[in-house]
Parts: sequence; structure tokens; C-alpha cells
Amino acid sequence: MTQARSLLDATRRVDFIAPLLLRLYLAPIFWMAGTKKFASFDSTVAWFGNADWGLGLPFPTMMAFLAASTETVGAVLLVVGLGVRLISVPLIVTMIVAMVTVHWQHGWLAIAEGSGSLFANERTIGAIERLDRAKEILREHGNYEWLTENGSLVILNNGIEFAATYLIMLVALFFIGAGRTLSVDDWIGRWLERRRSRSGQTAARFATAHA
Repeated sequence: MTQARSLLDATRRVDFIAPLLLRLYLAPIFWMAGTKKFASFDSTVAWFGNADWGLGLPFPTMMAFLAASTETVGAVLLVVGLGVRLISVPLIVTMIVAMVTVHWQHGWLAIAEGSGSLFANERTIGAIERLDRAKEILREHGNYEWLTENGSLVILNNGIEFAATYLIMLVALFFIGAGRTLSVDDWIGRWLERRRSRSGQTAARFATAHA
């Protein structure tokens, strides 16, 4: 028991791997989301502002710019590990807004699943029924083996699953920070600690010399 605990304690030497992996997993996701918004900015603004087929948000130009900027800059900061706890906050807000305005109405599942799934609802069950019919048509009239050679056919449900997962990861980063060793936050922290230590030693020597 003691040996097992010692081995577990020894893994803390590389505990920076956990926040590093979270950062490196999230960074390309936010980079692609942000740069895509900027690449078609007019369409993004229209989608943010239109209440009929979009989000119907107020100040759509400002909201689109803030969302795209937060995701793009956030991706860079996550990679280098700079201001991770701070940038996690607006990224968390972005995920919450996305969950509420885009995904919530579709339920949990990102990809539709049938009645055998714990998170299935009427929408996803109906989607699977239609998917099964589409597969029958393709098997009869199309080259189904070629169509599915690189992956199975699915129907996007667009539920909160992915956004909620990213939100949980961001909350974890907010509390644990960028991690040791491989982050600019850690390097800055070590530098500041050395400065404080030197300042304390200088003050101590000054006090001793004038005692």
C-alpha cells in the first residue's frame, strides 16, 4: 500500500501534462471556430443578428467580432499557456451562449442516436428512422460500399454535447491554470518569485547592516 501511494505521488512530477493536454486539445477547436467567423464575417454578422434563421442577438457586428476575437486570441494563449485562467472566463461565456442560443433546443446529443441511447429524444429517434431509410435507398440505387468506405453515415443533431464538453474542460483550466513547466504563466510566476526572493534578501541585508 505504501509503495503504491509512493508511485502515485511520484506521478505529480509530471502533473503538468493534464492542463497541457487540455490546452492543446481546445486550442485548434477555438482557432478554427474563430478564424472561420472572421473569414466569412458578413455571414457571421447576419447569422448573429437575424431572428428568423439565426440567433437574433442584439448588436450583431460587435457580438460577432467579440466571439471571433475571443476564440482566435484564446487559441493562441492556450497554446503558449499565457493568461490561461483569465482567457478561460470569456471562452466559458462563449460556450454558454452557444449552448443556450444554438444547441439547447436540440437536446444533448451532437450526433443523432436511436431509442437505445440514454440521451435519445423524439428528434433523434426520428432522425435515425430517416437515416435508415436513406441507407436503404443508397444500398439499392447507389454504391453504398464506396460511400461509406471512409466512415459511417450519420445525421447531425447539433445538441449541446460538444459545447458542454469544451465548457467542462475550460472550467477545469480556470481552476488549475496552465500548469507547470510548459507554460508562459509558470515561467512568469517563477521569475516573479525569484524577484521577490532577491528583494527580500536585499531588504534583510540592508536591515542587518543598519541594525
